[in-house]
Formats: sequence, structure tokens, C-alpha cells
Amino acid sequence: MKLFFRILITAILVMVISYLMIGINVDEFTTALSVAIVLALLNFFVKPILVLFTLPITIFTLGLFLLVINASIILLCDHFINGFEVSSFWNAMLFSIILSLSQSLVFKLTGEAK
Repeated sequence: MKLFFRILITAILVMVISYLMIGINVDEFTTALSVAIVLALLNFFVKPILVLFTLPITIFTLGLFLLVINASIILLCDHFINGFEVSSFWNAMLFSIILSLSQSLVFKLTGEAK
């Protein structure tokens, strides 16, 4: 139930952010739900591998390279989901930052924080 709640909240946040940001397009709520599921899967399976391979540059940049990895995950999700469009790398980076901050805030307010 907790996982379903987190995915639902993420889908709602994806819809809200896409309405507020230029360069991010989501066709409908089911697309946002698909984006939330694919993002969860990519963060679970692909992100740890990317972090491991880019560990030296991540250490050298004091962790700021993780923003690039997050933006890459968003662009990879854009590649997999029809109806979810990200116009540029910088939009993906800003989208990932806003999504992460808003998820943290919502999960903290609802008591679902990790």
C-alpha cells in the first residue's frame, strides 16, 4: 500500500510540474502514472549502476554529478514512455530537481519519509 501511495503521489507531482514547466509535456494522468512507475524502476535498477560507474567523477564534483545522473534517468524515461516529452537536458535537470524537492516535502508532510 505504501508503494502504491508513493507512485500515486509521484504521478500527481509529475502532472503538476508538467503544467508549470515549459519543455515538459505529459499527455494524460495515465501517462504520468506510467512515468512514475518507470522512474521508480529506473531508479531501482539503472541508477545504482550509473552511480557505481561514475563514482570517481561524483567524488571529484562532491556529489553534484548525481544531478546529471538524475537528469539522464529522466531523459531515459522520456525515451521509454510515449506521451511524456522532455525538450532538453536542462529541462530534465530542472524537472528532476523540482520533482525530488516536492517529493521530499510531500512525503515529509504525510509521514511517508524514508
